Amino acid sequence: MINLFYLCISLIKDRKKLIIARKIELLAPAKNLECGVEAINHGADAVYIGAPRFSARSAAGNSLEDIEQLVNHAHLFGARVYVALNTILKDEELADTEKLIWQLYEIKVDAVIVQDMGILMLNLPPIPLHASTQVDNRTVEKARFLEQTGFSQIVLARELSVDQIRKIASQISTPLEVFVHGALCVSYSGQCYLSEALSKRSANRGACAQYCRLPYTLVDSNGVRILQDKHLLSMKDLNLSDHLEELLDAGASSLKIEGRLKDISYVKNVVAYYRQKLDKILSRHPEYIRASSGKSTYTFTPDLKKSFNRGFTKYFFDGRPSEKIWSIDTPKSIGEPIGKVKDIFDKFFVLSGTKILNNGDGLCFLNDKKELQGIRVNRVDGEKIFPYENNIHIRKGTEVYRNFDHEFEKELSKKTAERKIDINVSLTETAKGFCLSAEDEDGNITELQFEHNLELAKKDQTENIQANLSKTGNTIFKVRNVIIELSESWFIPSSTLSDWRRQLIDKLTDERLRSHIVEKMEHLPTAHPFPTHDITYLGNVMNEKSRQFYLQHQSTVKELAFEKEKQNNVPLMFTRHCIKQSLGWCPKEKNSEHVYKEPFYLVYNNTRLRLEFDCKNCEMKVLY
Repeated sequence: MINLFYLCISLIKDRKKLIIARKIELLAPAKNLECGVEAINHGADAVYIGAPRFSARSAAGNSLEDIEQLVNHAHLFGARVYVALNTILKDEELADTEKLIWQLYEIKVDAVIVQDMGILMLNLPPIPLHASTQVDNRTVEKARFLEQTGFSQIVLARELSVDQIRKIASQISTPLEVFVHGALCVSYSGQCYLSEALSKRSANRGACAQYCRLPYTLVDSNGVRILQDKHLLSMKDLNLSDHLEELLDAGASSLKIEGRLKDISYVKNVVAYYRQKLDKILSRHPEYIRASSGKSTYTFTPDLKKSFNRGFTKYFFDGRPSEKIWSIDTPKSIGEPIGKVKDIFDKFFVLSGTKILNNGDGLCFLNDKKELQGIRVNRVDGEKIFPYENNIHIRKGTEVYRNFDHEFEKELSKKTAERKIDINVSLTETAKGFCLSAEDEDGNITELQFEHNLELAKKDQTENIQANLSKTGNTIFKVRNVIIELSESWFIPSSTLSDWRRQLIDKLTDERLRSHIVEKMEHLPTAHPFPTHDITYLGNVMNEKSRQFYLQHQSTVKELAFEKEKQNNVPLMFTRHCIKQSLGWCPKEKNSEHVYKEPFYLVYNNTRLRLEFDCKNCEMKVLY
């Protein structure tokens, strides 16, 4: 079934034929209402935000009142709000989940992002459902199953290459959502049980303790230390900003920025950067059209390196990469490279490079132990850096990074964007007075008629009328044209004209909210076979409704969710990241031999994790 919401017929005049133009969505994260509003203002076509409960980021829940405010703001621009309700659920939580989804439907949320298949067995309103990346969406078979089940959008796994995305897109018509920026989970999403096993904090329940970011010592079976205190499971951050066009051509419709725990400056900067990149692509490709309206203008120049990042990677976009994808030395933000240390003195050091530094900047470098060490800049004098700290042990030639740009953050703390809808305003006369009308860029039209005496003005009023009707103040509108069609130069007091204009703008604002299309999707029972017949703990079946779902789809639940029924001696993490490959020891590559005895172990304090390497499938598994 084709999802009509994402399709639009448009005419390419120079080619004289109709084509199907696909709507392209820039999807931004929202930790809270403020972040969501700024994401929209800075150009997002949609935002995703955590529900009050049952979100895979339990620390980023939001009230229904805040979500409703965000919905109203987004809908003014034809943008959408998706609510993450993507944990697995206990039986006793299902009734509250059903009630919550109805509440989200009533406040006109555009879709709900879910993981637990038991939700589809509830009494649901006709609200679209998106299949979370926690569902582990990696194959054509899985995507086809989800499409037939009735999902309106499918969030693909981060590990897929552009060719794998293209293959999936060629087999289904449901819009595909792909990550383009932000933090990377080392494990396939929804398939990591390390946090639950070690601390009873389930990633599938929104409480991941992020054991992947800890420093581990890699040892072999003889106890030989191969690497000491390295962040062997910590990935760099994803950055596909230079490959957006390839993703669109492969069939992606929604480009997703990670970050529901990120602060507002991150959201402003990253969304604005991707908006500008994407707009340039859309201007060259009539087969793609933007999924919302309005144009954002900025008071700053977006720069991805200035927001939180652990260094950037394309991950598996082109297949298994040759460059390192891990942030082995630190899981913290390193920011942007700014130069090397040229000389060192008692109270300052001299830094080479072309970047302009500011008092209050935060710098960092890797010390002799390869540990990230911070520097707070007290004063800058040309290339001389005077830090707050004394006795900083830094060597000549050390690469220095800036992970806090004081002036940039200061700028982002202010109002940094406006998003406006273009409108044309017309003033005509009627038998009893005047008619004031407006049409916005989406074709919404509103008009008001006013009884008013027709009194000739002493001088031409055209300039005054145009100036008055061009004012929109702090509204979402920007007047592109003022059309005046009067038989005479009639006198209308400025105060009267201003009052008419305000009434017109208010009515057009209401009309935009009314005209926003909230897609409805009826959830009918289905019974087509699930791709996997025997459901193990990897199916994350936490409740009876979920078990019934798989039974209805011709599968048997052999094991319940790990959180429900702990399994012993099973993999707790599945990942395409391979420590052996990263160390140059992949058996598929030349000169890959090593002298250590396998299996290898990751050791942190009293925790000892065993590594298994599935070379046939190019995957690594972590066991406890």
